[in-house]
Order: sequence, then C-alpha cells, then structure tokens
Amino acid sequence: MTIICYPSAITSMLKKIIPVLITTTLLAGCVTSPTGRNQFIFMPEAQIDQMGLQTFSALKKEKPISRNPQYNRLAHCIANAITQQTGGKWEVVVFQDKSFNAFALPGNKIGVYSGLIQMVGGNQNQLAAVIGHEVGHVLAKHSNERASQQMAVQQGMGIIQQTALGQNPTTLGLLGLGAQYGVLMPFSRTQESEADMIGLDLMAKSGFDPRQSIGLWQKMEQASQGRQPAEFMSTHPSHATRIQDLEQHMPQAMAQFQQAQAAGRQPHCN
Repeated sequence: MTIICYPSAITSMLKKIIPVLITTTLLAGCVTSPTGRNQFIFMPEAQIDQMGLQTFSALKKEKPISRNPQYNRLAHCIANAITQQTGGKWEVVVFQDKSFNAFALPGNKIGVYSGLIQMVGGNQNQLAAVIGHEVGHVLAKHSNERASQQMAVQQGMGIIQQTALGQNPTTLGLLGLGAQYGVLMPFSRTQESEADMIGLDLMAKSGFDPRQSIGLWQKMEQASQGRQPAEFMSTHPSHATRIQDLEQHMPQAMAQFQQAQAAGRQPHCN
C-alpha cells in the first residue's frame, strides 16, 4: 500500500473544507442504505433516475442488442425472479458484447452482456449472483451517493483554487490524488462490497443457490488472469476479498434460500 503524506499547509487547508462538507451532509439529512450504512446523499432521486434512463437509451443505440433467444430467455427469467423481490417494473436488455459484464441503472434498467452469459456457461445461479449484485447497487442508491461525493469533492477543490494554495499546481495535484484514493475509491469499494451482500440476499430470496456466487468469482479470477489492479488502486475489492466476505455472509443467505425453496420459489431459467 502507498501512503501519501501531505504538507502541513495542505492539511490546514483541508481542515477549512471539512465544515463545508459537514454542512452539506447535515442539509442532506439522515440517509441509510439497505444494510444500515450511513450514506452521503443530497442529489434529487428523480434527477438520478433521469440520468439512468438517458444512459440506458444511449447504450441501446450505441451497442448491438443480442437476438439470441436462449440468452434473452435466461436473462429475463433471472431478472424477473429477482425483481419480484424488489417490486417495480424493470426493463432487461441483452447486449451483444464479449465483455464479462452486466449493469443496472437507476430508473429500473438492467443490461447483461452476452460475454458474461457465455463465461458462466448459462449457469442460472451464477448469472443471478451478478444480476442481484447490480440490482443491489440501484436499491442502495449508489449512483446518487457517488454523484453526491463527487460534487462535494469538486466544491472543496473549488474553495482551494480561490486561495493562495490553489495557485500551486503541485498542491492541486496532491489534493487531487488525496480525493481520488482517499475519498472516492474507498467509498466505491464499500459500495461494491455492499452490493455483493444485497445481491447475495436477493438471489437467495429468489430461490437461486447463493453458494454458486463463490464459483462465479472464482471464474472471474481465472478470467482476469492476474490482470486485476491492486485493491488499493481499484474501485473494486479483490476477488479474494469478495469470496471471503461472501463466505462470511453465506449462513444468512442459505437460511433465506431454504425459506424460498420451501415457499415454492424454485426458478428454472436454464
């Protein structure tokens, strides 16, 4: 891990920014995520939803949409089972793309890449782990949280630029690094880990085997072939960290899975 040490003048300036951020936080009110984590959110939710809708619309124009009937049946079946637990009407689109990726956007939009379906070999439980994870981001309002954090950092940097320290390019560069690695990235790793837990519960409640999530991340690790960046420099937890956290949460997920099975929630999406 790399540790960045700031000059005392920069530390002093950061102390002047803190009251501004605290005031903004207080104005934002008390917001907690589905896991009970305190969140910094002040963007209007309607605005975030509109951004999600615009992004999804643009993607559908830019990326080819898969017409593979098996891929579409699989993705829609899994997404429908999971979103029955969340409520609301969700749009699901399979994109023809070799990337091992999927996403969910505010405004209840889900995108699944054909490369991910191929990587999991059509395994409904492993694909459910990914879709559940992405829906977890939406339920936890991570897009709003991320946008709120970035706006707060930009406001803080704007304050500094109006001072004598703001005229020093080196100072601004160090502060930029501090904001990126000390504020934004750690929050993003927190969001990813939180989405893992929410997604694990969602797939279990929907009747998908949560134990398969471990196999998913093992496949992801093999597919990355050691190219994953160091956790400190990444917005995502390492595969090993993810697997360890999932294993710790597994007893709770398994209890939910058994309850779902007993209630007749047994998806057959393959």
